[in-house]
Amino acid sequence: MIDGAPVFTTVAADASPLRFFPYESPYENQREAIERIHDALGAETDVLFEGACGTGKTLSALVPALEFAREEDKTVVITTNVHQQMRQFVADARAINDREPLRATVFKGKSSMCHIDVDYEECQVLRDSTKDLVDAEEDLDELEAREESLLEASQDGDGDATEARSAVMDELESVESEVEELREESICEHYYNNLTVDTEAFYAWLASDVRTPEEIYEYAEQENLCGYELLKDGMEEMDLVVCNYHHLLDPVIREQFFRWLGRDPEDVIAVFDEAHNVESAAREHATRTLTETTLDSALAECDDSDDPRAAQARNVVSAFRKALVSTYDEELGFGEREQIGEDWEDLEIANSEGRDDLTLAFLDAYTGQGIEGDVEAALALGAALDREYDQKYRNGETQVRKECQTLQTARFVESWLEDGASGGRHPVISVREGPDGVYGRAESFASIPRDVTEPLFANLHASVLMSATLRPFDVVTDVLGLEEPETMAYGLTFPEERRRTFAVDTPALFASERDDTDVQRTITDTLDDAIRFTPGNTLLFFPSYSEAERYHDRVAAATNATTYLDEPGEAVEPLRERFAAGEHGALFTSLWGTLAEGVSFDGNDAHTVVVVGVPYPHLDDRLEAVEDAYDAAYGAGWQYAVEIPTIRKTRQALGRVLRSPEEIGVRALLDARYTERGRREMGKYGVRETFPEEERAELLDVAPEKLKFAMLNFYSDHAAYDGDPPTP
Repeated sequence: MIDGAPVFTTVAADASPLRFFPYESPYENQREAIERIHDALGAETDVLFEGACGTGKTLSALVPALEFAREEDKTVVITTNVHQQMRQFVADARAINDREPLRATVFKGKSSMCHIDVDYEECQVLRDSTKDLVDAEEDLDELEAREESLLEASQDGDGDATEARSAVMDELESVESEVEELREESICEHYYNNLTVDTEAFYAWLASDVRTPEEIYEYAEQENLCGYELLKDGMEEMDLVVCNYHHLLDPVIREQFFRWLGRDPEDVIAVFDEAHNVESAAREHATRTLTETTLDSALAECDDSDDPRAAQARNVVSAFRKALVSTYDEELGFGEREQIGEDWEDLEIANSEGRDDLTLAFLDAYTGQGIEGDVEAALALGAALDREYDQKYRNGETQVRKECQTLQTARFVESWLEDGASGGRHPVISVREGPDGVYGRAESFASIPRDVTEPLFANLHASVLMSATLRPFDVVTDVLGLEEPETMAYGLTFPEERRRTFAVDTPALFASERDDTDVQRTITDTLDDAIRFTPGNTLLFFPSYSEAERYHDRVAAATNATTYLDEPGEAVEPLRERFAAGEHGALFTSLWGTLAEGVSFDGNDAHTVVVVGVPYPHLDDRLEAVEDAYDAAYGAGWQYAVEIPTIRKTRQALGRVLRSPEEIGVRALLDARYTERGRREMGKYGVRETFPEEERAELLDVAPEKLKFAMLNFYSDHAAYDGDPPTP
């Protein structure tokens, strides 16, 4: 128990492999998955679990994990990077709680729960200062009570009490002075109340249901408490915690998170939802950056400091800044600087042999007595300045807790030099337009995510990684560093006769072909047919937002359907709601946008989904670095880095429709590379074989001009048209 957090009691229940299953009975595949996952957890084996929509993946993983955790005194953590999935987890956890008492909550970061809107560093200082004040006030209360007791004794003639009271009075005066000083420092009123009022009612409320951060914030706001700190203290008693990826993938946050759980890693069972995203998320968390503005701030700190180490630190900081600027100046060709916009734009600085351009420029610009010694001095200076900033904020001398830019810079430069010597990372410079012109950023890009994930999976009791598009399992095993995981895959269990999946033999949309007028005409006519012969809404995915806009404009001029265009930066939920509320609409979006996964189109929201082209990502410097790294590590760089993630994206898009066994729908892939002809005639460009075997078996090849007849026959067989069907 921490700071008054109560110990919850577990309600006894008959042990059963399905006691946490909230409904009457599981699907047959669910029952099998539950048993296999439970056995794997007993063997401390990780699980790779692919399940199509309707297989009940979440409960298939949660039920055995909770059962095993209850048996073996573990904590279950389920994590996702999709906001909508968190709401689904809450619904599932509440359904479980209705059947079997469950202590569960959703945990989010401080920024989403703070009542006074300060960053993490400021919050930490406020929390420490507030705790110091409360401790001093408690000491003061004890001394005042002791002084009063001794006064009574001395009045009764106790000489020893008179002498003891004199000593207590001296200490009391010192503590009173300390309390007065602490009250003048920066403190948090909400956290102060956490420490000084009875919080049993909060913990009783927390245990009574599965609570969300929004609910906790609202409760704490009404009571003038800090809900974030209360939740941290109450997490030790939880059976299940729902959180974001970064709570497990960021090594620093993970260490704190486990401490709040009151658990060592080996006592945690982790369930990763949408686990096909773990690779990219881990890479993001392992990547380090340093901007030119941070370097400028670090130089200002060095200039303002009279510490003798400041000169050594300046040697490092100024040389790195000079190298950064000179490198991107040299990389930007004539007229390119004027084309730089507000988004970061990468410049290629890596060399196939030897050190990268930025490192070479840094070594050339450095003029000190030794880089290693100067970096150590910069680290020491940064640590001293950071302590100074911390103390000034605690003392109320500053309104915000200043972060030390010298310390950040020194840490980055130290790791940059180590990364360049050891390999495994890719150096990048990016530039963008700022208020004062173009400025740059150095980035140590993590090419191999297993450097982050392998230690995590090795230390946890076990993990379940689940997704509708996780295969090929051997690729996931390699890139995440798993050791002989249990693997299982369950395809669509809905009636096959209620769906059709077409591979339409339209021209292959290679980048060089996309501006061809004949190609555009064929694609436009085929899309118009798909929309016209859909009894309801059609969802259309393209390789990019620009392609989505191109065909939206072309189709909108010819169709009688209501068209919707998803654009970058637009809120997707209002757009989805408008589209789903219509009766005959077409929504055009990018496969790399947020509508491609984690967003469901249930019931009549959409009946047909079309994927246009094979949506390979732009082959930039970063992706080529990943491809090279995977080629060196696994001998299959293109497949691991490009083709398989692309087909996963395509499969995710196809899964946006047909969300229940009662639904009917058509899924269409428009590009010759998906067809059997593409497999036979297009060599490595054909992608049909990249799909799992049972999904390939459902692909029906059709000529573009025949798609409308195939759709008409299918939907007519299911009496889907309201009135007379369209005329071909």
